[in-house]
Amino acid sequence: MADLAKLYDSVVEGNAKAAKIITQEALAEGADPELLVNEYMIKAMDEVGRRFEANEYFVPELLIAARAMKGCLELIKPLLAAKGTEPIGRVLIGTVKGDLHDIGKNLVSAMLEGGGFEVTDLGVDVSPEKFIQAIKEKNINIVALSALLTTTMPAMKTTIDAFKASGDRAKVKIMIGGAPVTQQYSDEIGADGYSDNASSAVSLARKLAAK
Repeated sequence: MADLAKLYDSVVEGNAKAAKIITQEALAEGADPELLVNEYMIKAMDEVGRRFEANEYFVPELLIAARAMKGCLELIKPLLAAKGTEPIGRVLIGTVKGDLHDIGKNLVSAMLEGGGFEVTDLGVDVSPEKFIQAIKEKNINIVALSALLTTTMPAMKTTIDAFKASGDRAKVKIMIGGAPVTQQYSDEIGADGYSDNASSAVSLARKLAAK
C-alpha cells in the first residue's frame, strides 16, 4: 500500500525519485488522482512556500521541491484530463519583450503548477502580440508578466496597454513581478497584482482566480 504521507514528505524535501515512485504505486492501487494532488501535493507545496516565507527554505529548495512535484504531475495530468478535472486557474506566463531573463519566471511557473494551476509558459522576450494571441488560443484567466531589468519594465505597461487596445483586458487578470518591480509600479500601470517572490505569487494567483 502506497504511503501517501511519504508522498507529502517527498515533495516537501524535494525527493523527486521517491515522490514519483509513491505516486506510481498509489495510482496502480486505484488512488484518486485528484486526492493525490489536492490533499498531498498542493499541501506539500504550500508548506514549501511557508518555509520560504519563514527563511527556512531558499531558492534551491524551492526549485527541487517544484521539480519533485512536476515529476508527479506528469503521471497525473493525463488522468485528470480524462476525468475532465478543471485546474484552479489557467496562467499564461512570460518575460516581457527585450528581457531574456528566465530563472525567476521559471520558478514562479513551477510554483504555480505545484499550486494547482495549469501554466502556459511563453518563454522570454515575449511581445504584447504574442501574449494576446495566446489568450485567444487558450482559456487563460491570469497573465503573469516578468521583468528583471529597469530598462525592460516599461514593456509591462506596453503589454497591458496592448490588452486594452485589443479589447482583451477585461478577460484576464494581470499580475507582474521581477527584481525591480514594486507595488507602486503595479498600481501605476494598471496591473491587478504584484508579487516579489514565487511563493507569494501562488497566493496572489489564487486570489485573482477567485475573483
